[in-house]
Amino acid sequence: MSEEGLKELRNKLDSIDNNLLELINQRMKIVHEVGALKAKSGGAIYRPEREKSIIDRLEKINIENDGLLNRSAIEALFLEIFAISRNIELPENIAYLGPEGSFTHQAAEGRFGAMSSYISIGSISGIFREVDTKKVRFGVVPIENSSNGIVTDTINCLSKYNLKIIAEVVLDIHHTLATTCDKVSDIKRIYSKDIAFEQCRKFLANFGLDEVELIPIESTTKAARIAANEPGSAAICPHVGAKLHNLPILFENIEDKDNNKTRFFIISDFENASSGNDKTSILVKFPDRQGVLVQFLTDFNEAGINLTKIKSHIVEGNSIFFIDFDGHKDDENVKKVLLKHESSIKVLGSYVKEINDI
Repeated sequence: MSEEGLKELRNKLDSIDNNLLELINQRMKIVHEVGALKAKSGGAIYRPEREKSIIDRLEKINIENDGLLNRSAIEALFLEIFAISRNIELPENIAYLGPEGSFTHQAAEGRFGAMSSYISIGSISGIFREVDTKKVRFGVVPIENSSNGIVTDTINCLSKYNLKIIAEVVLDIHHTLATTCDKVSDIKRIYSKDIAFEQCRKFLANFGLDEVELIPIESTTKAARIAANEPGSAAICPHVGAKLHNLPILFENIEDKDNNKTRFFIISDFENASSGNDKTSILVKFPDRQGVLVQFLTDFNEAGINLTKIKSHIVEGNSIFFIDFDGHKDDENVKKVLLKHESSIKVLGSYVKEINDI
């Protein structure tokens, strides 16, 4: 291609970028007006069901016009625009299970964008407490991992606090081996969380690293910080944790299972409207009566409600069930079942469905 032809294409791109900037600024002016109205009425700034409907509409338009973007690309672009918009409407703090660079931090940024204000909290109960006292508007907590199951602390807090699940986020979990050592044979000790060691056992054995000292600590990000400053050491940590501490990565994606996922909940103090593709989570404490669980499940089945998860737990000495099902709590068939068993059920929230199960 000639230099003149390349220059012409670049000029066209510059013109398109100028138009995009103007249109985005126009959008932000309207967003500011929306924010002012919501501030007067007390309306929620974050509306996952509204964001989903926008992306659904844009995807349909894109397909009709043979656009080059797939849904993931559209989501990546517009979720960031939505995040910037929310900060223009009303900047709000988001609490996540820290430290900085944790997988929960990644999940939070993936939903709320890079411009939001994030607060690292050291415990799941601390996140619930800060949201409950309105020091922060949103909290991001892990609920389950495909390898290690349900997070008991989150279930306990969902039982204790009257907060709502307003969204779920599913994150692919990838671990790296990061170190200042040039060779595997130079590594004398490895820092990480217990769960990360468990998820990378095969890798460690294959490379003879199960023979070195494995030192469990409270966070993978702290592991990266220690390894960055301690010769002969390494960390099993997420990519972002290594990057945060300028720690070179020796191996990527060292987890044993290539489909390792963690599901997170976003919690707040409001409820979502129906999006047309929702999931509802509930806690159920059944009375001590024969056949009550069978009757409960039969009622859901007869109402045509698809149960996607049933997990039993002990909370404060009592046996309870954590249940996910397809549908919104205000759907007519769902309302009838919830009303019939209202003395046994705590509705945790209805939210846009991101995944069937992990």
